[in-house]
Amino acid sequence: MGKKKDSAAISVEHKLFCPAYGLRDAKALCECGAALANAAAAEEAHYSELVGDGVVRIGRETKGRKGGGVTVVTGVPLEGKELKALAKKLKQLCGSGGSVMGGRIEIQGDHRDRLVAELSKRGWTVKKSGG
Repeated sequence: MGKKKDSAAISVEHKLFCPAYGLRDAKALCECGAALANAAAAEEAHYSELVGDGVVRIGRETKGRKGGGVTVVTGVPLEGKELKALAKKLKQLCGSGGSVMGGRIEIQGDHRDRLVAELSKRGWTVKKSGG
């Protein structure tokens, strides 16, 4: 019976320290290499999807906006609160409104030159896209 309790304890410990259960420092504690490899691969795939080709593109769109144009910033390697904070700073720089939709920053009006200069200062490779 002692072996049964030990194996149950190991199973509980494994669940507590496995990255699948949300603990980030589990690499030294967990013995399941497959779960670690899957978690690392998923994190790398998410990062490469977020970064894309490493170029921030700034374009202008008018489609679906009844002729009013917006400046669209895509390819920024940020997400969540950091992306919203960047959008807020860019909107303040341009003196206009805008939003964050689907990982894209949309700023009302044509501010491409101003945004290219600002994002280049932050160290990103920036290109104008579109016409």
